[in-house]
Amino acid sequence: MTAFLNSDFLLDTATARHLFHEIASDLPIVDYHNHLPPAEIAADRKWDNIGEMWLAFDHYKWRVMRWAGVDEARVSGNASWRQKFDAFAEAMPRAVLNPVHHWSHLELWRYFDLTGTVLSPTTADHVWHATNARLSEPGFTAQGLLRRMNVELVGTTDDPLDDLTHHAAMKGADITVVPTFRPDKTVQIEASGFAGYIERLEALTHPIRSFEDLVAALLLRLDHFVAHGCRAADHGINHLDVGDIPSAAALDAALRTARAGQPVTPEQASGHRAALFDALGRAYAARGLVMQCHMNVVRNGSTRLLQAIGPDAGGDSLRDTDMAGPLNVLLDRLDRDGQLPRMVLYGLDPARNPVLVATAGTFQDGSVPGKIQAGSAWWFNDTLDGMESQMRTLAQVGLLSTFLGMLTDSRSFLSFPRHEYFRRLLCGMIGRWSETGHLPDDPEALEQLVRGICYENAKAWFIDPR
Repeated sequence: MTAFLNSDFLLDTATARHLFHEIASDLPIVDYHNHLPPAEIAADRKWDNIGEMWLAFDHYKWRVMRWAGVDEARVSGNASWRQKFDAFAEAMPRAVLNPVHHWSHLELWRYFDLTGTVLSPTTADHVWHATNARLSEPGFTAQGLLRRMNVELVGTTDDPLDDLTHHAAMKGADITVVPTFRPDKTVQIEASGFAGYIERLEALTHPIRSFEDLVAALLLRLDHFVAHGCRAADHGINHLDVGDIPSAAALDAALRTARAGQPVTPEQASGHRAALFDALGRAYAARGLVMQCHMNVVRNGSTRLLQAIGPDAGGDSLRDTDMAGPLNVLLDRLDRDGQLPRMVLYGLDPARNPVLVATAGTFQDGSVPGKIQAGSAWWFNDTLDGMESQMRTLAQVGLLSTFLGMLTDSRSFLSFPRHEYFRRLLCGMIGRWSETGHLPDDPEALEQLVRGICYENAKAWFIDPR
């Protein structure tokens, strides 16, 4: 029987083994989209125990625990970290073949040198003490963990109101930490907190009496981000329904209504989104920034979880509504005026992968390889089958060679072995394609393909963008 997660895991050909072990495994990591807390990076945070380090705010692990029958007190509630860790160990044997099962063991093995140890109730006490014993060592800090995985760049996800002092504190460090502009709260005009958020934006910038004022205020904040090294913006788009851009008077009226705490109509909300996406897209293009769009999510589907814990608690799922029409409208509006920025399109519905890739192909303009990207398999698609399906579609409908590759999209400092997981799968796929005659017998070309997808393409976009 082949050993669990052995050194040649997913590498079932000689070519794959060469590509991973000799080329991919030691490449630096450009993690251009994640949710790591900048304050913890700058402060070089330390942790008291593996329970807090591993399980706090990790909705991937929380979902697995609930599904395995763990009560909420030992997931996100008031149980001790040891009790939560033991609950996770109880859930692990039930989670086989879920990527969290693979990720968690790679994390134990790569960071804590526990290779071969499989987490279960039987091994929980050993793992608890062995990992906690390591946490006092110098390398087990926020920055130390990033260095251990050879992370070259971290792209955090930040609100326009953030002062970015923690990013400033990291300037000149050996790990580049850059902010990402995430203005979702100004786009979601129908949300209950919209009026209060605009008041805070106004206090930080200038009076906002019109839609034009709102855009100008956001651009002030965007330029603040650019001054602190920002390379990209990000938009969480639950449902893309971008239509016609309303008149200035209609946009102003919708803004006044929302700021007064009154409900806006669906048409007003759609028009506001259309106008703001258009204005911001042009601003990103003018500043050479990448526009990322995360689409088709049902957020907070469980009212019970939302009320008890809040957002990002594991109560989300995929939305299976159409996005082809609205997405083409959004991109075409910018493209026909020469104002289309580099973009990365992420969709949560795997059935829409061909839509994303085909749409990306429509708007390539020859200025940059892969200017419009079909982004990496996201969230619930971040599985072996999901990643392979996404890359197969990209290879056959678009150009795999221009792909920006993997990102963690994670709040955990222990999540970076996911890059290894991706790289193993990629090398396995390329190895099989090579040995079955789908690719030319050109070792140098295969090696360059791997380097590009695993590191060099993302480096060109996010470390050396100009």
